Amino acid sequence: MNSPPSSQTADEETRRGRERRCVASGESYPEAALIRFALAPDGVVTPDVAAKLPGRGVWVRAERASVELAARKGGFARGFKTQVKVPDGLADLVERLLMKRCLDQLGLARRAGAIALGATQVETAIRARPPFLLIEAEDGAEEGREKLMSLHIGLWGRPPRAVGCFQSTDLGVALGRERVIHACLLQERLAVGWAAEISRLAGFRTIVPDSWPDSWRSVSWKLGGADAGSTSAGPATPTLDDRA
Repeated sequence: MNSPPSSQTADEETRRGRERRCVASGESYPEAALIRFALAPDGVVTPDVAAKLPGRGVWVRAERASVELAARKGGFARGFKTQVKVPDGLADLVERLLMKRCLDQLGLARRAGAIALGATQVETAIRARPPFLLIEAEDGAEEGREKLMSLHIGLWGRPPRAVGCFQSTDLGVALGRERVIHACLLQERLAVGWAAEISRLAGFRTIVPDSWPDSWRSVSWKLGGADAGSTSAGPATPTLDDRA
C-alpha cells in the first residue's frame, strides 16, 4: 500500500498545527478548522480551500454562519484592508468546493491502494481490523448499511465511524466506478487527512443523515446531526486514536 508523498504529508501536519485568526469572530483556530480566502485581480473574494492561491489571504472559521457573518459585517474588507466584492452564495460555493476536495482525495486514496470498495471488500476489511473510516452512500439501501454496522459491532463492540453525505454516483465518479455504495479507508495517515476535510465540510452540511442511527455520529469530528449554522462549537481537529 502506497503512502502519500512526504511533502504532502508535511504540509498537512503543518496545517493542522498552525493557528490563524478568523476575520468573522476575531478568535484564533488551527488552520485545519478554517477556510482561507484570497482576492482575485478584480477584487472578488475567492475561497481557497486548499490554501494554495497566491497573494494575501484571510481566514474564516469553517462553518456557514461564520462565512455569512464575515460577508455581511465587512470582515473580508477588514481582513484584506481594501474594498472587496463578496459574491452571492459564498458559503454555498465553499460547501461545493469542500465536497469536491473530499471526493478528489478519495480518488487519490484509490490510486494509493488505500481504500476498500464494495460490500465484499469492506466486509473483509472489517473482519481484519476496525476500519479507520467507513463511507456509506447517502442513497444506499438501509439493509446494506445495517449489515456492515452489525458486523462491526459484533466483532469490535462498537459501531464504526461513518460518513454518509455523498451520493453513490458522486462516489463512483471519484472512485472510477459507475456507483459506489460502501467503502472504507485502510491507511491511517490518509484517513486522518480526509477526516480533517470532512470536519470542515461538517460546518456546511450534515455528514450523517438525520434518519440514520445516532450511533453513526462522531461528536469528536463534529460529524452530522449538528446545526450547520451553529457557532457554538467549530470543527475539531480529528484524531483516530479512539477509532471504532
